[in-house]
Amino acid sequence: MAIRFLNPSHEAQALAFTPAPRPASLVGATVGFISNGKEGTKGFFVHLEALLRERLGVAEVLGRTKSNYSAPAEPEILADVAAWDFAITGLGD
Repeated sequence: MAIRFLNPSHEAQALAFTPAPRPASLVGATVGFISNGKEGTKGFFVHLEALLRERLGVAEVLGRTKSNYSAPAEPEILADVAAWDFAITGLGD
């Protein structure tokens, strides 16, 4: 019996893109966290919020949690993202 290997990547077909512009500073910024709802995200986001506020001067941190960890974020969550300067998503078990 022969062993067959399949390559699931599409690297040969990857399209070029330009990354989003990076802010010069995060002082006064609003950050949003999107959690998958698993227990492991809680401690991570608490610690990350403290670091962002203390070291980078982030003014506001908002948190949203998806209702289903394996599904995309709900439209209401995505609507909130428009008011944030940037978003961080997280998962944890």
